[in-house]
Amino acid sequence: MPVSTTPRFAAIDVLRGLAMVWMTVFHFCFDLQYFGYLHTSFYANPLWTVQRATIVTLFVLCAGLGQAVAVEQGQSWARFWRRWYQIAGCALLVSVGSWFMFPASFIYFGILHGMALMLLLARRSASAGAWLLPVGVVSLVLPALAAKAHAAWPALDFLNERGFNWLGLISHKPITEDYAPLFPWFGVMCFGLVLGQWLLRRHALALERLGATLLQGPLRAPARGLAFLGRWSLSYYMLHQPVLLAGFTLVGMLR
Repeated sequence: MPVSTTPRFAAIDVLRGLAMVWMTVFHFCFDLQYFGYLHTSFYANPLWTVQRATIVTLFVLCAGLGQAVAVEQGQSWARFWRRWYQIAGCALLVSVGSWFMFPASFIYFGILHGMALMLLLARRSASAGAWLLPVGVVSLVLPALAAKAHAAWPALDFLNERGFNWLGLISHKPITEDYAPLFPWFGVMCFGLVLGQWLLRRHALALERLGATLLQGPLRAPARGLAFLGRWSLSYYMLHQPVLLAGFTLVGMLR
């Protein structure tokens, strides 16, 4: 059936909101470690590295689903560019802010930087439909192939430099507080886009009903809260960490 003209799908917003809450808990724990209340490694301990990968997967998958909705509902390029400039501008602010906090490991290609690039590619390739599935698979396996290629051809070491490591074709991770390269994450974006197109063309009504059930069922209060976060994800993303850091700083001053 044709896609609904409903501007948003609550089920997608709830999923994105769930990722926001999980991210907040993760960053709260990171801040505990930063201020000395928790002693662990967020760069090596699987408890944290696996969580980060899962949270990023949810974000990028939701972005792919969102692009499917936008394309199916005929979103204009003007509206796309308005949103894209917001994301790119916020990515720049993250780079500047992280440089002040972590000058030796500032964020030069984090999740927002990667999202800006991947959204451009997803929008341009949305008409490819199911052909994006093999593109997604290749995107996922490229980093592993690149690591083997580095071992065989040392001349590829230039791919580890900052001018190229945004591709993700590296042999070792760069020193930065957030890193979301094109590969493998564009693969997740492709899967989200294809999944969204399939849902909207085959199960749009079921997706709407799922959202209505979430917002009106016994868990409607938390579901509505998550949906609200999902609708304002970029604003929340930019504000939550400054608020957490200010809170920890205040607590430290009062001790």
